[in-house]
Amino acid sequence: MVKNEWLAKGYVEEPIASSLDLKEEIRRMCKEKDAIILAHYYTVGEIQEIADFVGDSLALARKAAETDARMMVMCGVHFMAETCKLLSPDKVVLCPDLTAGCSLADSCKADDLKRYKEEHPGYKVVSYVNTTAAVKALTDCVVTSGNAKKVIDSFPKDEKIIFGPDYNLGNYINSVTGRHMLLWNGGCHVHEKFSVAGIVQLKDEHPEAVVMAHLECKAPVLALADVKGSTATMLHYAQQSDSKEFIVATEAGILHELERTCPDKHFYPVPPEVTEGVGCSCNECEYMKKNTLAKIYNTLKYGWPSVEIDQAIAREAVKPIEKMLSLS
Repeated sequence: MVKNEWLAKGYVEEPIASSLDLKEEIRRMCKEKDAIILAHYYTVGEIQEIADFVGDSLALARKAAETDARMMVMCGVHFMAETCKLLSPDKVVLCPDLTAGCSLADSCKADDLKRYKEEHPGYKVVSYVNTTAAVKALTDCVVTSGNAKKVIDSFPKDEKIIFGPDYNLGNYINSVTGRHMLLWNGGCHVHEKFSVAGIVQLKDEHPEAVVMAHLECKAPVLALADVKGSTATMLHYAQQSDSKEFIVATEAGILHELERTCPDKHFYPVPPEVTEGVGCSCNECEYMKKNTLAKIYNTLKYGWPSVEIDQAIAREAVKPIEKMLSLS
């Protein structure tokens, strides 16, 4: 396939010999090219297994800033690769599939946020890390689900704040801090779909199970949760808890790490709400699943797709990330 066809697809699609051990070749090329692989918990298990570092958004952002490697492959979604590039502008940041987007990031466009800021003078903007570099450039401080409360608590009580784009996370932070932040009406298409009835049914079947839910979930789901937090919060709780059963309301990719680190425990994924009579046993992000071993192999082989950010945007976008890292 010629390069312009790759450009149209957003990833390198070249046939790979079936006899090739992709995992072995990926590790060989990482050593040869001084590259590391960063993988989000929501990617498939085989990618997590070959990664140098697996984590949530904040942990990956920190690793991106700390690494001495010349090149990094960000296996997650596009905004995560942008964050890596912002923190490591002199390094090569590869994204196995440029079309691995994020419904939450897409729910807040830079032009719309700029207009909203103009309509609300005097407000600080706090943005969830699940945003584009262009939106971060309009932001005063970035947060993740793991540090959002801590960051918001660092602002004066009377600070006027616009929080976006995740309405559910902002609503939760308002409820636990007593704030009245203006909330952007955005959401993650995966976490919006978790079934309250599904949690109730799983709880009936496993009455001793602990319910864990990500803060991107809707309020009715969070109301049923015993543990509310980021993926890292849920992992840590499960690893430290004496409980043996857990009902999990976040993207199903996290089950790989939960089961790997807690082999003697049982985890039950919360299903999505049934649509048109068709349901399934788990709730997955199709964007995260665009990362494959074949794409990682080809992106290392050809050094493409690489992520580049307009310098004017990058200069502003890195500031709220650095502020977040200093606070958390």
